[in-house]
Amino acid sequence: MGFTLEGPVLEGALVRLEPLAHRHAAGLAVAAEEDRSSYGFTWVPRAAEVEGYIAAQLARAAAGRLAPYAQVERASGRVVGATAYWDPRPWPTGEGLCAIEVGFTWLAASAQGTGVNTEAKYLLFRHAFENWRVARLDLKTDARNGR
Repeated sequence: MGFTLEGPVLEGALVRLEPLAHRHAAGLAVAAEEDRSSYGFTWVPRAAEVEGYIAAQLARAAAGRLAPYAQVERASGRVVGATAYWDPRPWPTGEGLCAIEVGFTWLAASAQGTGVNTEAKYLLFRHAFENWRVARLDLKTDARNGR
């Protein structure tokens, strides 16, 4: 019995991570068009590209390679960005998940520095370690990204 990558709703005090769906498109489009000057090392879709972005993420999910999320700010209910589990690597026996990566993350300028991203990562890490019992979780960033 193998592992199926499916990310459940994860909720903290600041952020709720909801499995990405087309219903998040309008909120992501608004979030993506806030001050874009902080996206130097992160690709973020333009508002007109959000539907295609969601379709591409959902296609990756259907292939079992990604579990994409919309990041929803709990206080306001606004969609403020996206993140995902991706690149699941099973144990050599095929039983369970050995490792996974967290990535494809971006946040609206107004959500940066608010604790939303920190809590989102905590929720993703906790779920991966406690529920999926991964031995390894990868988090990568560009070496030039001083933030």
